[in-house]
Amino acid sequence: MKIFPAIDLYQGKAVRLYKGDYAQMTIYSEDPVSVAKEFEKKGAEYVHLVDLEGAKFNSTPNRSVVERIAKETNLFVEIGGGIRDDECAARYFSCGVDRVILGTAAVTDEAFLRRAVKQYGEKIAVGADIKDGFVAIKGWLEKSAYDADSFFEKMQQIGVDTVICTDVSKDGAMKGANHALYESLSKKYSVKIVASGGVSSIEDIVRLNALGVDGAIIGKAYYTGDLDLSEAIEKAR
Repeated sequence: MKIFPAIDLYQGKAVRLYKGDYAQMTIYSEDPVSVAKEFEKKGAEYVHLVDLEGAKFNSTPNRSVVERIAKETNLFVEIGGGIRDDECAARYFSCGVDRVILGTAAVTDEAFLRRAVKQYGEKIAVGADIKDGFVAIKGWLEKSAYDADSFFEKMQQIGVDTVICTDVSKDGAMKGANHALYESLSKKYSVKIVASGGVSSIEDIVRLNALGVDGAIIGKAYYTGDLDLSEAIEKAR
């Protein structure tokens, strides 16, 4: 199982939100590039980036930071947040990003999603942010008409390789991942699943690994020191 330590970007800083609430933001570092380099020192091979401003305002204000992380580390870099057209996706790939995550656009613009999957294949992932049983969009501020099952079924039909599935109610809450959700989805669908939201202990890593998910994203638990990244990577192997 792959371990993706996460950096959420806002105004060029590494931050974390509590349950997706922009009013409950904690700044963890003024230098996200150094955070990514620290991940690499601890044995990480992957990094999960989210442009929180992009998700909210449909732009790429932190692109220069993303480009530096891609160029100054050997990490596999994936980025999500505000990628809602072909030009934006192409811009990130030209920066050296390895995978682009479509969230809102995967729900609201199926034609764009299909074009992206056809052009880039497995370099396109989709973010399924589950809030009150439904897929949330626009920085988790709006609820779509898709529930988890109908969305996964649609993504599988389109040919999406990987879905990054976040239980918003667990995000930043430090109360464990929604293992039942990932177990259910893993059994029903063939798309690769990356678990996100509430991954806060070695027990979470061991249980998710046993479920056969493709990856797990570690956010707040790394920054608070509750989860040792090197140990998590070792357990995931």
